Amino acid sequence: MINLNTSSNSSLLQQVQQKQNSLMEKLASGKRVNSAADDAAAQQIIDRLTSQVEGTSRAMSNAYDGVSLSQVAEGGLSGITEDAQRIRELTVQAGNGIYSAADRKAIQSEISQLQGNISQTIENTEFAGKKLLTEDGSADFLVGANSGNTLSVNTSNIASGISDLLSIDVSDASSIDDALSAADSAIDYVDSTRADLGATQNQFESAARNLSQANVNQAAARSRLQDTDYAQATSDSASANILSQSSLAVQVQSNQSKGQVLSLLG
Repeated sequence: MINLNTSSNSSLLQQVQQKQNSLMEKLASGKRVNSAADDAAAQQIIDRLTSQVEGTSRAMSNAYDGVSLSQVAEGGLSGITEDAQRIRELTVQAGNGIYSAADRKAIQSEISQLQGNISQTIENTEFAGKKLLTEDGSADFLVGANSGNTLSVNTSNIASGISDLLSIDVSDASSIDDALSAADSAIDYVDSTRADLGATQNQFESAARNLSQANVNQAAARSRLQDTDYAQATSDSASANILSQSSLAVQVQSNQSKGQVLSLLG
């Protein structure tokens, strides 16, 4: 008995069609690995890299928030420095021996206004609702994709550090020297705090730059594992199409031959 078995060719055709479907999925999605079935080991690495990429992106945003907070705090202190410098200037002016008590009282009136400005600046300097100059403490920012990568912006109770400045009164000529000393101490204190904030701001900016570069590298590593090589996939698809057409032609020819044989036997 003659047996024309086309199951082998059908199996090959099914394999080719499966490969074509896989290639079409890769070309449509732009991803070489769409599931663990495509490459289990690569999928695990891709998932880890995705966690790092997303975490780094969020940490980069945190770092820029740290920069902004530092800038806001330093801006508030800059205004305080200007007012303190003016208070010192007025204090020196009040030390003029030809000034009367009324003259010094007029000077003190401007000093009091400046002291009020300073107190208002201290109270109103805040970032996203967090006051920055009213209490000692810190604002902590995670600036890395993993735990432990933290930078902090220190906050200070500025009013307590410049309390003598805020109580300066030059109405009495005998208080001029003490007032000058208080103004100098306050200016030094505020400048020191501003310097700390400047250094902290530089730290955050450096962290943000490093995070940006790390994010680019991590995303590139993930892309090499995950993304479709369009040139290769297109070439493979063309080859699969040719193989599919050849398999179909062979199957058609085989079926025709089988029919002819059966016809002769009949």
